[in-house]
Amino acid sequence: MSRVRTDAEVSSRAQPVRAFVSPTPARRVWLRFRQQRLGYWSLIVFVVAFAASLAAPLWSNDKPLVVHYGGHYYFPLVKDYAETTFGGDFPTPADYLDPYIRHRFDLPGNFAIYPPNPYYYDTLNYFSKVPNPAPPSRDNWLGTDDRGRDLFARLVYGFRVSVEFALVLTFIGTVLGVLAGAVQGYFGGKTDIIGQRLIEIWSALPELYLLIIFASIFEPGFILLIVLLSLFGWIGLSDYVRAEFLRNRQQDYVRAARAMGLSNWQIIWRHVLPNSLTPVITFLPFRMSGAILALTSLDFLGLGVPPPTPSLGELLAQGKANLDAWWISVATFGVLVVTLLLLTFMGDALRNALDTRISDAMKAGGNQ
Repeated sequence: MSRVRTDAEVSSRAQPVRAFVSPTPARRVWLRFRQQRLGYWSLIVFVVAFAASLAAPLWSNDKPLVVHYGGHYYFPLVKDYAETTFGGDFPTPADYLDPYIRHRFDLPGNFAIYPPNPYYYDTLNYFSKVPNPAPPSRDNWLGTDDRGRDLFARLVYGFRVSVEFALVLTFIGTVLGVLAGAVQGYFGGKTDIIGQRLIEIWSALPELYLLIIFASIFEPGFILLIVLLSLFGWIGLSDYVRAEFLRNRQQDYVRAARAMGLSNWQIIWRHVLPNSLTPVITFLPFRMSGAILALTSLDFLGLGVPPPTPSLGELLAQGKANLDAWWISVATFGVLVVTLLLLTFMGDALRNALDTRISDAMKAGGNQ
């Protein structure tokens, strides 16, 4: 005797059964990283702050975003205009903070849209009512430095320079460290012994003395600092990569790859390197914090980027020279501490995410 099927049975049989898809290793690491709330939110804050610093010309600049004058629109951010364009007397570039120019923009039919902070990192506030360094005020939110430049603008642009410097130095040091450690660890033997002796000799060179010597010969700059610090910044990472390659080169999958006829570089790139990246990824935030500290220290000693490039180290030197201007030291030290804390929290969370033993223990403790 046939049984009448219910609507629920028909619909359940009509739906296809979805197979469980295991997440990729990178997806698992990301999920474990998101469980580290402090490190996860530190990453978000750091990325947002860096993105805001990259867009700083839109909200911290001494040039208006848009000017409507005499029936025409002008865009000072993308093109320079002479003072005579806005009714001035001289053909020099217009000073948009000049009270006369601002008065011209306030006339009927004219207007100018200024950024929230109308100062660039090298803008001198010639119209300040108090001597420099000036304390925080309505015009200068965090005050000015000893030259009359807006402190908030110099902190924003100095933070951007520091992070850009750290990213470039970390990238170059990581590439050189991975290459040197991979060659030593994979081939071993005489290659490893000779490489280690050369690294020991190279690391014994006085890095600070070389910086002082080259700074006296060449004009200090961003590129020179990158080159000099990159010559030594890869040594520590190469030791960790070498140790990982020495361990992984004995694994069965490497023997199987050799039996299949793969070349040494194919085995290194496709098989050994992906399984040896844990120390590389873990140390990235810490290497960035070390690079920021290195640039800050060199700028503090006067061996870093040349003026008027914004620099956290140069502001710390100003704070040391002007102890009564407390706002310079406090604001700069606060930006530096917060930046290093964010990178440290990110590094700790990334290390825990890559260590499956810690992640499994935390998961087990949360289920209890």
